[in-house]
Amino acid sequence: MDPRSVALELLGVLVSGGAWLCSLATTLMSTWLTLSTELLPSESFELGLWGTCVVQDLGGLECRPYDGLLGLPPDIKLARILMCMTLGIGLLAELLAIPGMHLVNGCGGQRDGLSCKRSLKVAAGALCLLAGFLGLVPVSYIAHLTVVRFFDESVPDVVPRWEFGDALFCGWMAGFLHLVAGTLLLTSCLRLRRENCHAPVAPGPPPGRHLIRSEYV
Repeated sequence: MDPRSVALELLGVLVSGGAWLCSLATTLMSTWLTLSTELLPSESFELGLWGTCVVQDLGGLECRPYDGLLGLPPDIKLARILMCMTLGIGLLAELLAIPGMHLVNGCGGQRDGLSCKRSLKVAAGALCLLAGFLGLVPVSYIAHLTVVRFFDESVPDVVPRWEFGDALFCGWMAGFLHLVAGTLLLTSCLRLRRENCHAPVAPGPPPGRHLIRSEYV
């Protein structure tokens, strides 16, 4: 077994786990968007997927969840759905990638085990790529809407505007790490397949020579 392939798959599993944790943090964080006004300089507002928060300079934090799902803005509703899908797909990818590692015993015999592990890693890599794309969509979409609303000339300048929060940057990092993890897992599968193709074939018995079995009465 090529140690570089083992290192790639191990790194892919670790990066996938880190990406899933970043996605979880992004989903739970209340700092998707932030807002501060000159009228209340001692307070700032935060907007997340599950509620809004008021932060005071003295360290106080008061959060209020949204009243219901039907009254949510379309962008928040879409972000909720896609981030939950990202968490589910990313967790499934991690659960498939761990038994697909060559450092983990399982999947039957040697020949069938290699094929099974390769299939698990291919599925895990594809799911990681899917989780990366799904995680980048809501973060980028909300960022796009924020930029459009920030530079909207029809809104008076005295009206406060939402700005990027830390959760958006954490979500971009999570999506990028998911893409990197999927690429590493698929690359390790390609290297393993290439290694098996170039492996020497054990020579068989020469033609025309058969074992003679003697029978005694």
